[in-house]
Amino acid sequence: RGQALQPLFKMSYSCSKAGDPRPGHPYKGGNFCAFLPENTEGVKIAKLLKRAFECELTFQIKSCNGEERVTWGPIPHKTSWDGGKARNGYPDAQYLHEVGTAL
Repeated sequence: RGQALQPLFKMSYSCSKAGDPRPGHPYKGGNFCAFLPENTEGVKIAKLLKRAFECELTFQIKSCNGEERVTWGPIPHKTSWDGGKARNGYPDAQYLHEVGTAL
C-alpha cells in the first residue's frame, strides 16, 4: 500500500447551533479517520479537505435514537484501506477524482 496520509479529526462534545437538528442541545462527538494515498493527487486533496474542514463542511450533526451526534457530512471520505467503494475503502479508482469534484 505504501505510505498513506491519515487525517484524524477529533470532535468533542458541544452544543449544536442554528441549522442543526436541535439548536442549543448537546451533541456527542467522536474520532474520525480518513485515508488518502501519499502521492501528488492525495496531497492536493488533503489540502482541499483541510479547507473544507475549516469552512465547517466536513461534518454534520444528525439525530439518532433521540441523541444528536457528529457524523460525516456530504464530502466522501475513505475510512478504510480495503473493502472497495461499497465500504468506503480502497480500491476505488475514481475516488480522488470524485472527491476533488465535490470539493
